[in-house]
Amino acid sequence: MANDERVERTLAAIDAVNAADPSRSEDGTPEALVYGRRMSAALAALRPDASDALRIAVRAQHVERWKVPRATYPEGRVGYLKWRRELGKMHAERASALMRAEGWDEDTIARVASIVQKQKLASDADAQALEDCACLVFLAHGFDAFAAQHEDAKVIDILRKTWAKMSDQGHAAALAAAPSLSERAQSLIGRALGG
Repeated sequence: MANDERVERTLAAIDAVNAADPSRSEDGTPEALVYGRRMSAALAALRPDASDALRIAVRAQHVERWKVPRATYPEGRVGYLKWRRELGKMHAERASALMRAEGWDEDTIARVASIVQKQKLASDADAQALEDCACLVFLAHGFDAFAAQHEDAKVIDILRKTWAKMSDQGHAAALAAAPSLSERAQSLIGRALGG
């Protein structure tokens, strides 16, 4: 029970710093706060038995992301990858600091940092679960806006890359959610997966 309370306090601490995000969702809620809660909801559906470390890592995946804008790095793939790598380190450091304030042991803190940075994505089921949640949140909440800004061919390419990053369990969850997506999203997903 003590760990459950500490997990809840840690999630609340992550939410508290994410509440400072100046970007707002349609209803005026800070975007980072919305994203973290969506990630947790995706995890609860995907892995209801998730460990404490995974629950914290999923919520902290984008903690204070707005503080490191993409525009502060060079254009192109190299700049994008550097930005993502350095963001992962920053998210892990912020999550670690928040966990230390709640009295977590260093092994659990290190585990969260590893999951957040997806250090062993190919062999770590928890890192894969975090990746699946990120993909599911994108499909459910960000895909239509993204697709509206890009040509079909680019969107289909992104969908194929996203699909390749997901586990079989993530695929099943995405396909189960597909009927609730827009008609265009369903069509593009069908084209991406069909060939």
